[in-house]
Amino acid sequence: MSIRSTTTLLSRATRIKTKLQSSLSATVIELDDVSYQHAGHAAMKESSEQETHFNLKIVSEKFEGVNLVKRHRMVYEVLDDELKSGLHALSIVAKTPKEITPEVK
Repeated sequence: MSIRSTTTLLSRATRIKTKLQSSLSATVIELDDVSYQHAGHAAMKESSEQETHFNLKIVSEKFEGVNLVKRHRMVYEVLDDELKSGLHALSIVAKTPKEITPEVK
């Protein structure tokens, strides 16, 4: 079985999580498929794609010192092939571990 065939068998959500984990060393990845909320939209009526819209919460030390726009660009860069092959929309919350863990004083 070729690599492409194996990739096709994995769900888009699984591929997204795997790519983000390996590229950004994420400590938290929460990915919600919200494609069902967009099933009736004009752009989706003509599509046979099932996993097209996701909400993502990701936590990575690689975001340290990086502004929000650049964090989103980092995620989009990792998922470029998914965006070119049917991923239509991705809502992103990207934080560092320090931003989710309150400091103890």
